[in-house]
Formats: sequence, C-alpha cells, structure tokens
Amino acid sequence: MSMGTLQVRVARKAVEAVDVCSFDLIDIGGKPLPPFSAGSHIDVHLPNGLTRQYSLCNAPFESGLYRIGVLKDAATRGGSKAMHEQVNEGDVLTISAPKNHFPLAHQAKSSVLLAGGIGVTPILCMAERLAVAGEPFEMHYCTRSRDRTAFYQRIEHSPFVSRVQFHFDDGPPEQKLDIHAVLDKPQPGVHVYVCGPKGFMDAVLSTARAAGWPEGQLHYEFFAAEPVARRTDASFEVRLASSGQVIYVPMDSTVVQALAEAGVYVPTSCEQGVCGTCVVRVLEGEPDHRDLYLTPAERAANDQFTPCCSRAKSARLVLDL
Repeated sequence: MSMGTLQVRVARKAVEAVDVCSFDLIDIGGKPLPPFSAGSHIDVHLPNGLTRQYSLCNAPFESGLYRIGVLKDAATRGGSKAMHEQVNEGDVLTISAPKNHFPLAHQAKSSVLLAGGIGVTPILCMAERLAVAGEPFEMHYCTRSRDRTAFYQRIEHSPFVSRVQFHFDDGPPEQKLDIHAVLDKPQPGVHVYVCGPKGFMDAVLSTARAAGWPEGQLHYEFFAAEPVARRTDASFEVRLASSGQVIYVPMDSTVVQALAEAGVYVPTSCEQGVCGTCVVRVLEGEPDHRDLYLTPAERAANDQFTPCCSRAKSARLVLDL
C-alpha cells in the first residue's frame, strides 16, 4: 500500500436504482476513516487495474464509513462495470484519502443544488451538510424516471425533503425542471452547484452565464469528458525544465503517452481531463486546453494544463518537470 492510500472493506453493496449500486466502505481495522467535507471524492483502485473517482454521498459527519454510488454506464471504459460485477461485500479495496475539488462556499447566503442522474452523489452530501448546519438551500434532482432515481427513499425520509424537487423525464411536463425559472436572475450571495451528465451541466451553466451569474457563484464537477480530436491536431514538442530534455509529441499521441515512452512518469487517473491528478505547470508556451477540470480563469492564465488530454497551440511547451 502506497503513501496516502487506505485499505477498506466493502461492508454493504446495495441496489439503489436501475443500474446504480451503492457501496459502504469501512476501515479494515474498524478505525474511523479520515474526515471529509461535502463535495469530496475518493480514488478507488479497481480489481482490473483501473483507478476511478467516486464522490462520497453520505453525510460528512459520519466518520465510520464512506458511501459511494456507481452507475453502470453503457459506455463504460471498464470502471463502472468492474465495480458492479467484480466488487462484492467483504472485498478489500485500496482507496485514496478524500479530496475536494467541489467544496461548498460556506459564506453563501443560500445555495441552489442541481443534480442530474448519478451526479446526485456529491449534491446529496451537500444537502446533508447544509441541512445539519441549518443553512438555506433548494435542491433539484433530475432523472430519466422514478426507477432510475438513486437514493429516492433516503431523500424522501430525510428531514430536508421539503427542500427537494424531483424532475422525471418521463413525467408530466409541469414537473420537469425549468432551468430558466430557477436561474432567472443572479442573486447576491446565492451559490449554484451542479453535477451530472455533460449535456445537463452545459445547459445549467450556459443558462446561468447568459443570465449574468458571476463565475464565482457557479460551482460544478464533471464526471466524464468527451474525447476531443481535431483534424487540425499537429505534433509539437515539450521540454522538461529540470533537464532540458525535449520530447516529441506526435499528432496521434497524448503528452502523457509521449512522456511515458521517454521514461518520464506523470501520475494519471481518469485520463479524460476531469480529475486533476495529472495537472502540470506550464512555464513557457500556450496550451490547447481540452479538460473539464480547470476553471475558465485557470485556463486563461495558461500556466498549467492536463497532459492526459490537452495539447499545445504553440510549437513547444516548457513544463515544470
């Protein structure tokens, strides 16, 4: 077991909805697990050698376990399939300590929580935290149908159910989410949080930005990215600042792959520009950002990029490696 990892046992595996299972993870020695804040996720090392990120969806004050919810995605690259088919109660898994790239802004006057499908996992954790803290919020949970609504019973029996609205794609028109009505105009001190499929998140964020919501009041976390390949993709070079070594990156190779072939290891996890594990500082040159991890302001600064998927607009990038 490497530094920064934990050994946990699957204490419970349960079906939460069609194609969704939850996993309760406990320390193999029965000790309390490291604390976490709402919006946190863990890296899970799977039996098939892959590593995937899953948001913690239990209440942050529960120190005895981590609960994750996993959708068996038809377009899986092997992660969700392994969780559903290879991981069972009693199994021991290696995970990371919790990380949080999607934290609550505790200075908020109020919060608007928007969840699409399995994106409910970090959003539900936020609702639990805000309810316990007595902070005002509203939650909208959109799914394809009632039978695909993970944690429905848990929410229905929660003390904050009156603040939650369910929206089903196959339900009557009047119960469907009206994003424009929810985000009609910016409200000082109100923060918006969204997680779910990319199309859902794009719709929410584009609506909010068009309405004039400040970027600092918009918070989001993508689960997966769509591969971006362009006919105009070209080869380029990266130079390592520490040694001066120059590495050629072919048009059909990622920077991570080119570095690996040269014997330079960069830690990766999602390999889609979502998790931020591989972020590297850029000292010179202009990156071609293709990730979903960096904020617009971080992209504009051009002083870091995700080598697992992003490329270069300039002929060379000098990296802090």
